[in-house]
Amino acid sequence: MNLTFRNRIALHYMIATALIMGVAFAVVYFVVQGTVYQNLDNDLSFEAEKHTTEIIVVGDSVKIINKREWEEREHGEVQVNPVFIQILNKEGKFMDKSPNLKEDVLVFNAEQNYGGHFNEVLNSRAIRQVQLPIEENGKIKGFILAAMSLEASRMVLLNLRNVLIISYLFLLSGLYFISRYLAGRGIIPVKIITETTKRITKSNLNERVVLPQNKDELYELSSGINQLLQRIESAIERERQFTSDASHELRTPLSTLKGTLEVLIRKPRERSEYEDKIKFSLTEIDRMTAIIEQLLLLARLDVKSISVDKQLVALPTIIDDILSRHKKHISEKNLAIDFHNGATLEALVPQYYSNLILENIIGNAIKYSNDATKIHIDIALLDSKVVCKIRDEGIGIKKADLDNLFNHFFRSDALNHKSILGNGLGLSIAKKAADAIQAEIRVESEFNLGTTFTIQF
Repeated sequence: MNLTFRNRIALHYMIATALIMGVAFAVVYFVVQGTVYQNLDNDLSFEAEKHTTEIIVVGDSVKIINKREWEEREHGEVQVNPVFIQILNKEGKFMDKSPNLKEDVLVFNAEQNYGGHFNEVLNSRAIRQVQLPIEENGKIKGFILAAMSLEASRMVLLNLRNVLIISYLFLLSGLYFISRYLAGRGIIPVKIITETTKRITKSNLNERVVLPQNKDELYELSSGINQLLQRIESAIERERQFTSDASHELRTPLSTLKGTLEVLIRKPRERSEYEDKIKFSLTEIDRMTAIIEQLLLLARLDVKSISVDKQLVALPTIIDDILSRHKKHISEKNLAIDFHNGATLEALVPQYYSNLILENIIGNAIKYSNDATKIHIDIALLDSKVVCKIRDEGIGIKKADLDNLFNHFFRSDALNHKSILGNGLGLSIAKKAADAIQAEIRVESEFNLGTTFTIQF
């Protein structure tokens, strides 16, 4: 059965209510039925006990005393619900009966307990009957059977049953339309969410679902959709940024490489010229490879679901490894390293991301330091956090450029430092790595005096 969400809600609500109403109506019916039978049985027991005083036992016979007087009393009374009395001996054989039974007789049921009430049929009409033993000196001499018509009670119960069934069906039909209406109003926020999501396309990802006022399940659904849209928008923005960055940065080395090769094949040249041009081309290829690797690294760092770096190592160990890798450049520029570790072995940091951060920052300090100067590296513990300061005595950064320092491909005063190789991606990578482990990077710089990076892990 293919029902709409609205109709399914109404149907489920109606089924649940139908079960509750069915149980409630059944309880009402059986309580009324029990009450009717209880009142009828009380009357029967009372009449049977009362008529035992009008019975005499003579030997093995049991008879009604003053039966003529009994007949006259019955003729003089208007009996709305007459009581039928019948007398049996101890073998269950007929002895006597009330005049209102006329030609009919009550059936003795030997299987029923004495004093028990049960239904029977008298002259094709339903009756309620009880049979009590007649005792004398502790011995059963016979039985008195009392019966009353059950027709009126059954009619009351039948009318009650019909009223309950009709009311049940009527209430269910009305309940379905009411619940369907309420379900329709309840899913209005869902319709709004659907309409909003239909309007959102790849070129229109900035639109968001309006959050409901009540912080219920629909609020959580809307918030979840907005978060999903934010992740999609960020992913597409990263894709656009990567494409833009790659095309922008690779265009120059590719054009240079193409121009070099075109010049090389215009005419025959000396072996040394070919070797120079090939070496130059290989340098450009290495440059493109480095750019691509850094762009891919940035793309990976942008992904929020990247696994957290759980391996912790001592920060001095990472710094020592980085300085060892840059030993050649340090020696070429005659730099001195002033390394002060004030945190001893307690300075544990995530290995992968910390290495990315410090590799780029220390590498820049070496690259932009003036010859025969110092690079100062200090490690300290501050409020249970590891703080690392890296200060160089290099060219410094202009104040106006500090805000753009972590942007992709940004290089401060790059035209005046063409001899210093770089593509402006190192600090972007360092910032992304810091964000991944909730680290903080601060920069202070004086132009032509040097720069200080402070990393708080």
